[in-house]
Amino acid sequence: MDALASFIESWSGGPLRLNLLLRVCQYFCHAVYNHSMAKTTLDKLIILADAAKYDASCASSGGARRDSRDQKGIGSSGGMGICHSYAPDGRCISLLKLLLTNWCTFDCLYCVNRQSSNVERARFTVEEVVNLTLDFYKRNVIEGLFLSSGIIQTPDYTMEQLIEVARQLREEDHFRGYIHLKTIPNASADLIARAGLHADRLSINVELPTEEALIRLAPEKDAAAIALSMERIRRQSDESREDQKAERKIKVMAGGKPKRKVAQFAPAGQSTQMIIGADDSSDRSILTKSAALYRNFRLRRVYYSAFSPIPHASAALPSVGAPLMREHRLYQADWLLRFYGFEEQELVTDNGMLSLAVDPKMAWALAHPEYFPVDINRAAKEMLLRVPGLGVQSVTRLLAARRVRRMRKADVERLGAPTQKVLAFVQLPDHRPAQDAAQRLLLPVPSARNTSPQQGDLFQASAP
Repeated sequence: MDALASFIESWSGGPLRLNLLLRVCQYFCHAVYNHSMAKTTLDKLIILADAAKYDASCASSGGARRDSRDQKGIGSSGGMGICHSYAPDGRCISLLKLLLTNWCTFDCLYCVNRQSSNVERARFTVEEVVNLTLDFYKRNVIEGLFLSSGIIQTPDYTMEQLIEVARQLREEDHFRGYIHLKTIPNASADLIARAGLHADRLSINVELPTEEALIRLAPEKDAAAIALSMERIRRQSDESREDQKAERKIKVMAGGKPKRKVAQFAPAGQSTQMIIGADDSSDRSILTKSAALYRNFRLRRVYYSAFSPIPHASAALPSVGAPLMREHRLYQADWLLRFYGFEEQELVTDNGMLSLAVDPKMAWALAHPEYFPVDINRAAKEMLLRVPGLGVQSVTRLLAARRVRRMRKADVERLGAPTQKVLAFVQLPDHRPAQDAAQRLLLPVPSARNTSPQQGDLFQASAP
């Protein structure tokens, strides 16, 4: 491109015919394209696997169980033998995680693959992704595929390419492992319906907690269009679930046999991701957004990704990344919203943020001493779930055990829960916590190393 600029500048003093300029531009565009296509599959893999690391929503839970024990396919989506790898940031990944391409027509300011970025570009063919997935599976490296893409040509064209990868794996190669496809914003309803027939999970990223932040940092993306795509996935999932119920009813009838096997639509549901720290949204607004997404679209999971500064970033972005502890606290709070009966406004401090010093459940307990100590032998399930250290399984076991006997301190110790934490908030026939027991839990643990904690780098390589 520098040579093209020099050529144009050298002609600026004289007459330059338009058709000649167009021919020169066409030559250089072809040169750039051919250079990109000349990359080997390994070159593309290095570029596009690295480009995919910023998407956190790659868990494979909730999918339909499939295997190839009948010798009619390849791979499985569950059971024993799943080979997990660990990313430098500690996430457990068992999927081949790729972008189809990091070329993109959108210019989202927070994205390293935005149109104006000068990162090295590459693009896989459909066949290359299919072959990589099968080769990695046969080497017992992965158990499925997570595939996303930058937007090229049009959203529908990009979505068609992603669907074709999944279709070939399922129909031509009989791959029965897990497939997660990213839904491209503004893709048509027909393409979303087709994608769900081949993928275990679909996801579309809401990107940011508020519509105002999306307009400012990703002006090409439309919050209403993203919500519409999520609604389409939810509706298709509901219809598929009703068809499955009808099929089961036919099977249980005497001599009943369904006319056709109903294809499941995205059996692992849908998920989304929010970038944390790219704008000034509070944790309260983030959790409120998450609660609405779970409620309105029945999402399986909302993922949170701490913003990490990118090369040649816009001045509209923060110069430092969001603390990974903030991301961790949001995940903990998200779990409390989904399984422990908490409301988002209960978990945040007066300034709308989660405490970084202690986990949200402990922070709530310390802020509400009037509810403690809890009598384990009398308290309702809802209150037991709010005791720090007690999880859903521990509470279930406690409720079952206290039907036949009064619980004592030794019973709590046998639960496997963090005993000291639990005992600071409960009372039993042979135990009552000291008045300052909860506060003592916050005292620092003596360490042989007198070093202060350091904020880790999200993508720093682990030590050998």
